[in-house]
This record gives sequence, C-alpha cells and structure tokens, in this order.
Amino acid sequence: MRLHRLAAAAALTLALAACASSGGLHPDGTPIDPAALKAGRSLAHLSAAAWPTTDWWRGLGDPQLDALIAEALQDNPGLGVADARARAAQAAAGIAGAARGPSVNGGAAIAGARPPAALLGDKAHFALAKYGYASFQWDLDLWGGKRAAWEAAVGQARAAEVDARAARIELSGNLARAYAQLGYAFTQQDLTAGELQRAQQSRELTRQRVAAGIDNQIALKQGDAEVASAEQQVALASRAVEAARSSLAVLLGKGPDRGLQIARPRLLQPGVLAVPSNLPLDLLGHRADLVAARWRVEAAGKDIKAAKTTFLPNISIGAMAGVVSMGGANPFSLAGRFYQVGPSLSLPIFDGGRRRANLSGKDAQYDLAVAQYNQTLVGALNQVADELSARDSLQTQIAAQQRAQDAAQQAWELAEQRYRAGIGSYLEALSVRQQLLAAERGSAALAAQQIDLSVQLIQALGGGFQPQADTPSPTPSHS
Repeated sequence: MRLHRLAAAAALTLALAACASSGGLHPDGTPIDPAALKAGRSLAHLSAAAWPTTDWWRGLGDPQLDALIAEALQDNPGLGVADARARAAQAAAGIAGAARGPSVNGGAAIAGARPPAALLGDKAHFALAKYGYASFQWDLDLWGGKRAAWEAAVGQARAAEVDARAARIELSGNLARAYAQLGYAFTQQDLTAGELQRAQQSRELTRQRVAAGIDNQIALKQGDAEVASAEQQVALASRAVEAARSSLAVLLGKGPDRGLQIARPRLLQPGVLAVPSNLPLDLLGHRADLVAARWRVEAAGKDIKAAKTTFLPNISIGAMAGVVSMGGANPFSLAGRFYQVGPSLSLPIFDGGRRRANLSGKDAQYDLAVAQYNQTLVGALNQVADELSARDSLQTQIAAQQRAQDAAQQAWELAEQRYRAGIGSYLEALSVRQQLLAAERGSAALAAQQIDLSVQLIQALGGGFQPQADTPSPTPSHS
C-alpha cells in the first residue's frame, strides 16, 4: 500500500508540473562556423608574421607617442566607464554565486497588543510580546538552475572584462592615428607655406613684367588670385594642426592647453603590413570584440538552461528556532522556545504564462547574442581583407607618386639650370616649382595614409589582444 501511495504522489507531481510547460520554446540562432566564410582569394598573400604585440606603437619610432599613449591609458575618463561596467558585472556574478548557498537569518522584536475581549473575556488586557528567532534556508538546486544562472553571470562578467581591455586597445589605436594626423598637418603647413612663398614670388615677377609693359593686368590678377588661394590654404593647414592637437587632448583626457604642449611628431615608420598565415580561425581569439561576443553567447545559453529549470519541481530545506514570551516573563525560559525543521516542495502549476514568457525572452536574448557574434565575425574578417586590399592599392599609388615626384624634382632642377644659364625665366621656373609642390603634397598624403593604414590593420588584427585559455569555443552553442 505504501508503494502505491508513493507512485501516486510521483504521478501527481509530474502531472502538476506539466501544467507549466516549456514545450515548443527554443532559440533559432546558430553561430557561423569560421571555416564556412570563404576568404582564400582575399587572404591569399598571408605570411608567417606574428600577431601584433601589446605595445605595437613602439614600432612607429616616436618616444613622444609612447609617452602620450601611456598617459591616455592612465587618464582617459572613457576607460573608467568600461572599468565600472566590468566591476558591476563582477558584482552581479557574486550575487548569483551567493544565491547557490544556504542563507541564515536572525531577528528579534518586541510588540504590545491587546487581544479582543470577545475571545478572552476578563482576561483580555494589554501585554508585551518579546521574541527572537534564527532561520536557515537552502535551495537544493536539483536541476542546476542556480548554477547555470551563476555561470551566465560569470560569462557576462568575462565579456565586460574583455570590453574594458578592448577600450584600451581602441584608445591606443585612435591616439596613434590622431598623432599621425598631427604629423601630416605639420607637413601640410610646411608645403602650404612653400606654395605661398612661390605664389608671392610669381606675383612680384608678374608685377614687374606688367610695369615693363611685357604682361597685362589679367596676368597680375591671376597672380593675386594665386596668392589669396595660397593664404587660404596656409590658414587651413594651421587650423588642421590645432584640430589635431585638440583631438589628442580629448584622447588624453586633458584640457585643450595639453594639446598645445605636444611637439611636432617625428617622421613615423609605418608598421609591418603583414598578416599571420593562421587566419581566419585564430582571428577569433585575437579580436577582443569577438571574444566578448562569444562570452555573451555562452552566457545567454546558460540563461536558457536556468530558465528551463523553473518549470521543474524543486526541494528546499528550511529550519527555524526561536523564543517568545508575554509580559514580563523571561523569553529564554524553556516554555517559550519553539522550532521547526523540514524540507519543502515547490510545484510550478499555473503562473499565467510568466515562466514561458521568461524563457521566450531568454531564447530571444540568445538569438540576439548569436546575431551580434555572427555580425562581428563577418565584419572582422572582411575588415582584414579590406585592409589588405587597401595595402596593395596604396603600395601601387606610392610607387607611381614617387615617380611623379622624381620627375617634378628633375624638371625643377632643369628649370633652375636654364634660368641660371639665361635661357629661361624665373617665372617659368616658379611654374615648374608649383608642380613639384603639388607632387610633394600628394606624396605626403599617401605617406600619412600608409601610417594610418598600418594602424588600422593592427587594430583589425586585434591590436595586441592576448587570448586566454578559458575563452569559449569558436562555435558556441546553447545548453
């Protein structure tokens, strides 16, 4: 008979638990397999180059840049935001971890009361009740729901930690690019000053020719226009220097006067524009954004597991002991003591769909995390391929521009020789000089692009992010 009762109780428990069901709910997102992303043609020119180091900017060859990046990593307020988010995520993981263990509480109170006379008659009178208690509660977590919730919180904390590291990587890259832009702005300032000097000399020669009746007023007005245009370019170049210094001050987390203290950069050496041969798979561990996205997918999968366990019955153990007394009696007397202890069973029977809605939300969060991971992966791989394509194009442009500058330099030298030999005019030489200045401006622009591209490629390769052994697998899946 007792066996039949146990069987009936078990059947009733399963039937009641089935009233709140998770049937039919599941996530739809599937992480992309990196091997499925075709990149063999785009990444055909890979090498045995190493991944960027954590202090890759030292390879650019400017100690002032090294000092500025160290200063920015110390003082930029944006890093404080990322660090605060990481600490908040760690605290949430601590809360989830604490929920897995037992809890012990205690309390004491004193209260005055007068029971109704209808119940006690003449014995009803005002009296003080004094009591104290201690309680113990422990959820056995039979299905591992609380453990899964803790693991999900730990995954989110790991993602936040990686985000904080990513913020530092992004800051160092942005500062290096802004610093290179400052160097280019100074070069532009030199070239525009040279063009202004050339335009002024040309105008003066034209004025003399007009006075001598050789040229007319049209040529003089054209010279005036060239001088005015050159003056405008000088002002624009000076403004570019100020803007670059202001950008650097922001990245340093300082006031605008800090930017004015930055000296003219040295001629930077572009980083080695090479890509390790173990792409694209190893890119997953060297890009902070990909690592953080994978941690979030992992955490979302654990959240689904935790939500599913709320549909199942659970057992918890509780105990309470205390003392109580009325009036002036001693609350620690034997008669005033009480206690209770025993397990309790919770059965999810009907909740108006709250558990299903919660699980559906967790499924959606998983799908969102997977979609963001896939988007980040596709974007990262294509970014590297695009930077490589830009590198090839830029090398061709630099070679062609160098030939143009060499030709313009030779033409300028020949024009000077003709002028000194009395064959040509200095006005003709200044016209050739204008072509040389234009070629030098083109070369300076390409050199600046080369520095910027090298930094962008380093960032595309992770900017020196170092993978850890406990990073989730490249193709995460939900539990």
